[in-house]
Amino acid sequence: MAKKATKSKKDKKTKSAGKPSSLIDTRVIYCGDNLEQLRKFPDGCVDLIYIDPPFNSNRNYEVFWGETKEKRSFEDRHASTQAYIEFMRPRCIELHRVLKKTGSFYYHCDWHASHYVKIMLDQIFGENQFQNEIVWQRFNFHADAHRFGNVHDVIFFYTTSEKYTWNPQYKNFKESYIKSHFTHSDERGRYTLDNLNPPGGRGPVYEFHGLTRPWRFTEEKMNTLEKEGLIYVAPNGTPRVKRYLKEQKGHAIHTIWTDIPPINSQSKERLGYPTQKPLALLDRIIKASSNPNDIVLDAFCGCGTALVSAENLNRQWIGIDISPTACRVMAKRMRDVCGMKEDEKLWRIGRGFVVRDLPWSEKQLREIPPFEFENWAVIALGGIPNKAQVGDMGIDGRIYPVSATPKKIEGELDFMDIWYPIQVKQKDKVGRPDIDSFEAVMVREDRQKGFFVSFDYSSDAMSEIQSFFKKTGKSIIALTVKDILEEQIAYKLA
Repeated sequence: MAKKATKSKKDKKTKSAGKPSSLIDTRVIYCGDNLEQLRKFPDGCVDLIYIDPPFNSNRNYEVFWGETKEKRSFEDRHASTQAYIEFMRPRCIELHRVLKKTGSFYYHCDWHASHYVKIMLDQIFGENQFQNEIVWQRFNFHADAHRFGNVHDVIFFYTTSEKYTWNPQYKNFKESYIKSHFTHSDERGRYTLDNLNPPGGRGPVYEFHGLTRPWRFTEEKMNTLEKEGLIYVAPNGTPRVKRYLKEQKGHAIHTIWTDIPPINSQSKERLGYPTQKPLALLDRIIKASSNPNDIVLDAFCGCGTALVSAENLNRQWIGIDISPTACRVMAKRMRDVCGMKEDEKLWRIGRGFVVRDLPWSEKQLREIPPFEFENWAVIALGGIPNKAQVGDMGIDGRIYPVSATPKKIEGELDFMDIWYPIQVKQKDKVGRPDIDSFEAVMVREDRQKGFFVSFDYSSDAMSEIQSFFKKTGKSIIALTVKDILEEQIAYKLA
């Protein structure tokens, strides 16, 4: 049976999209295990789901900003794949449950486990609901010494029924294609000639220009096309239809995507998140499989590219991620890129967004991984965390004051030499040795001001900070977690 698809209304940005569902809140970022959160959602409440889960989902998030090169034995990799599928299966079952009967599901993965993922999804969604295996060329070049280079990711596209939202997507013709195919022109513009053969050889049979055979269109439509000057009769007597360039949408998008470049060091979008996907990739998926004001869910939303795309395209959205750092990064991105306010009152009237379940208590902050704690502290201060966790030379982050003016260096935006180092220690009480080490950093980097964050400080540590200022004129601002949670930073800096 042929699949049916609902056509989209034209994407049109409105001032307020309103509340699309009385069953579920949207424009919310949830921090926590997505399995727990998904179980709170009602059945059939989401229009489109995109997920890009890390291969080893229960990895230590201390590698949040960095990728390690895998050199594991087959046995180790197989064990990890089995653990990964066991981790993902209950989550995909819940995702299938919350997806509407007209909804679509996209699962983004790479070569590590894609074949196992496909089998799992066939079991959950049903083989007949598998629509496409999309191949996205992630790298242009990737050398592997003893095999062909792995340069692509796979995106599996499933639906929950035969009736689902589908808006065909197109890409522009290349100039070489235009020159080779649109070789004719008249007062209406450039055009190409297309045959009038029916698909599969089956179509209405009648006589047209002395030829009796199956045609692509009905006799009535064919006569209309001729009256409009859109039929061209070749010297051999064969009629063809004119296709004008200005009326064409472009090439229909197929299952191999080579036209969307990955995030690289020169990309304006780049945040430093290791598996960050380009906005154009999510734009294509969201345009194809949802309509304005539909609800888009990303249950492994990382740095929030799907949320940014959904907001830009006037969709409602929900994001979930287990990493507090990721949730803070995506919240900052929604504020900076989309111009949204993180405000409870505005959110209630459909204009802002909120972040739920972040570890705001001292007790919770003591329990998260050290690198998560460092990122939480740096971002809370308005700083930029280090992207690498090796060779940081005692600096966990940097604050660039407003007076820092960007300048061009080797093709990238860099800042003038105005920045302050941040050091973070997940300790009950920082002692003098920790302060001594940070002082050495400030002297080495010739910084006039630095920030230190911990739960508390010994009297020796505080005395050393005062002594250091008297000797060098360099100031260390010692902040506690309580200062940050109670928003006492401005008071401390006054």
